[in-house]
Amino acid sequence: MSGNLFLDAESLYVELLKGVRSMLTPGTRLVGITSGGAWLASRLHKDLGLEGEAGSISSAMHRDDFAQRGLADGGQTKLPFEINGAHLIVLDDVLYTGRTIRAVLNELFDYGRPASVKLAVLVDRGGRELPVQADFAAARVALPASQSLALAKTESGEFNFSVKA
Repeated sequence: MSGNLFLDAESLYVELLKGVRSMLTPGTRLVGITSGGAWLASRLHKDLGLEGEAGSISSAMHRDDFAQRGLADGGQTKLPFEINGAHLIVLDDVLYTGRTIRAVLNELFDYGRPASVKLAVLVDRGGRELPVQADFAAARVALPASQSLALAKTESGEFNFSVKA
């Protein structure tokens, strides 16, 4: 980690678990944004004892900077359940500008029309460029625009953060 910022990703995960549990209704489906959000959704799905499997969604095809970024290696969209009429909780590791969430919503609506979509994130770092807000954030931090915050997962499945300049 650089500077004085230290975020205990495992402790924040426990807070996220509590927050998502409070948002659940019967039949709620979890959808994680590749890759960090998909890791979170998968682990939450297991820890919450939900049936079926969590979905994962990629923002790659709907990004407004697709021409510069191209396809990322984060993974493809996989929604192993009906989207029409579903109550969804979309999960992401870090909420920043809101552009990824906008792209994910566009991707999601390519698959159907959900009854509701809520957003839960591990960290909200502010700096919004679009009017997007999480329904639940385990932590809120301020970082300079020159730094990025990324979730990593160890082979044993534990989470940690890295800050890059």
